[in-house]
Amino acid sequence: MSFTLHGIPVSRGIAIGRAYLIAAAALDVDHYLVEPDGIDNEIERFHAAQAQVHAELDALRDDLAADAPSEMGAFINVHSMILNDAMLVHETIDLVRTRRYNVEWALTEQLEILSRHFDDIEDEYLRERKADIQQVVERVLKALAGAPSTATLVVDGAATNGHNDMIVVAHDIAPADMLQFKTQAFKGFVTDLGGRTSHTAIVARSLGIPASVGVQQASTLIRQNDLIIVDGDHGIVIVDPAPIVLEEYSYRQSEKVLEQRKLQRLKFSPTQTLDGTKIDLCANIELPDDAKTALDAGAMGVGLFRSEFLFMNHKDELPEEEEQFEAYRRAIELMNGRPVTIRTIDVGADKPIDSMGSGDGYETAQNPALGLRAIRWSLSEPQMFMTQLRAILRASAFGRAKILIPMLAHAQEIDQTLDLIHEAKRQLDDAGIDYDRNVQIGAMIEIPAAAIAVRLFLKRLDFLSIGTNDLIQYTLAIDRADNAVAHLYDPLHPAVLHLIAFTLREAKAAGVPVSVCGEMAGDPTVTRLLLGMGLTEFSMHPSQLLVVKQEILRADLKALQKPVEDVLAAYEPAELLAALALLQKI
Repeated sequence: MSFTLHGIPVSRGIAIGRAYLIAAAALDVDHYLVEPDGIDNEIERFHAAQAQVHAELDALRDDLAADAPSEMGAFINVHSMILNDAMLVHETIDLVRTRRYNVEWALTEQLEILSRHFDDIEDEYLRERKADIQQVVERVLKALAGAPSTATLVVDGAATNGHNDMIVVAHDIAPADMLQFKTQAFKGFVTDLGGRTSHTAIVARSLGIPASVGVQQASTLIRQNDLIIVDGDHGIVIVDPAPIVLEEYSYRQSEKVLEQRKLQRLKFSPTQTLDGTKIDLCANIELPDDAKTALDAGAMGVGLFRSEFLFMNHKDELPEEEEQFEAYRRAIELMNGRPVTIRTIDVGADKPIDSMGSGDGYETAQNPALGLRAIRWSLSEPQMFMTQLRAILRASAFGRAKILIPMLAHAQEIDQTLDLIHEAKRQLDDAGIDYDRNVQIGAMIEIPAAAIAVRLFLKRLDFLSIGTNDLIQYTLAIDRADNAVAHLYDPLHPAVLHLIAFTLREAKAAGVPVSVCGEMAGDPTVTRLLLGMGLTEFSMHPSQLLVVKQEILRADLKALQKPVEDVLAAYEPAELLAALALLQKI
């Protein structure tokens, strides 16, 4: 019987193939009490499983091909760190010793505790790091059960099955396993869990494999070897499609292949509109080695380096200045003279990092989105902030670096930040350490107050970057991660569009460069709208660059002006949609 499931589209394209189901080891484990004289033996079982998983991860790292996406090695390293994390290891062992839980029970209990902690985190990306802990626990449980790893199971199964068109269906997938799947000609991925910024989604995009995540109950409803279609453009999964549907998607799949080949031809052509206006396309990155992926995709620079990922998995202390400096320098050097915009740490009460122990006063706020986060937290921890500023400044001597400050809203915040940057420069001068004395300082425009009072920023700063994800969230008072109200998250709400247009207009009048680095920048359906508003710099995931570039090459700015004015003049939903539809036809 044919049926359709809906999830979140995270990697574009269409996959048609047979379902290969992967069972989750953590879903059903034995629960029993260990005799007192067996506790040490139980802990030894745990350490032996740890060692086995370490060996598996080391083997995966050693087997990475030279052309493997840079994300792969980084994610394997993250999983290795989680495997040794005190919150996982020590607390699990403590449950075995104090409550006499068998190690499988203790491990799943601690996973549940950590999962609840991550569910309270406001930031979408950090919240979805819960999946990494789940995937590590999955590997340990399989080692305890004497079962092969997920990757081994799938590779062996695919080999005996005889199909080369398999689509992986799972509760969740570890990114390290995805590389194994690619070598076995797996065509797509479907998972019950995950979101747009989950590691599975990131790796799927970097590999160019269609994927739909957050497809609730997919691994329960889909049966082994079912014929399925994964529509990665819309997040749709069609199970046992009717012949006419299969024929339609087969045709669309062929068209997609041709489209991708054509897009690759655009990689080295200048990015400009039909009337000759130059547009800069930059990339968003999380880790230093992501800069290689950005260059390979044709990015003209890094528009957003999310530095907070350097701070993750530091249990007892924040990363030292030298460690940060080396990371920033590597990204800058990899970009070969192209600009790298480094955003200062964007964490706080709503997004605690491991070194923020509750005993140090870093409690989760009652309303974390409005609490001590981003620049507010940095200014409350000047020693930490100065360490990061010195590291970025030192790295600026090795290429073109820019400093981006998140969540600014008040003039005193801007002035305080600039004073600290000035002090960091003075300290480097006193130490005789080189840096770019003309390094540019910019601000994220992601709070409605910042957009409305943007002239405060234009007087004090060198550039602006509009973070549309948070701007939409704060403008509409909507938590996009809350399923009860997620349908109200609307990038095309008139209030959002007017704030973006106003910011672009004011910045242009003041001669201050401005970019957009949120999800809207990588959405080709709003490229013409942003161009017509006056945007000339976009920053997005590297995989989105060429499809946005194609829209830019087809656009004529003069022809867009009147249709964009009509969009901004529309307030009723039907009127707005009609104006947007006309804009797409220009």
